[in-house]
Amino acid sequence: MPATKKFKIVLVTAPDLKTARRLARAAVAARLIACANLIPQIESHYRWLGKIERSHEVLMILKTLGSRLGDLEKLIVTQHPYAIPEFMVVSVAGGAKAYLDWLSQCCRLERTTRVRTKLLRSRPR
Repeated sequence: MPATKKFKIVLVTAPDLKTARRLARAAVAARLIACANLIPQIESHYRWLGKIERSHEVLMILKTLGSRLGDLEKLIVTQHPYAIPEFMVVSVAGGAKAYLDWLSQCCRLERTTRVRTKLLRSRPR
């Protein structure tokens, strides 16, 4: 099990499965995460606007790379319905090499996309 600091787990809560699925799909499509686990019906207790509150939410467990955190946070914050969405980052101490390799591949921009973008930028106008 290789030790690494480049892999991250991000915890996000959503008000319902529809929202969690929309956020997860957007993050996977943008290659910001390799995988999202959605755990419905968690019970959250918190202080909001001076009152102690309780609600049922969906816990999202997002697997990503440290290099993708900035863009992932931007996506979550801009597309989330909460005024202050949860975005907590946990470092991964290690994992199965094959899984971590897969995670890395999923979160990288495709080489053809990078090459195509580079060519378009260098193309004479």
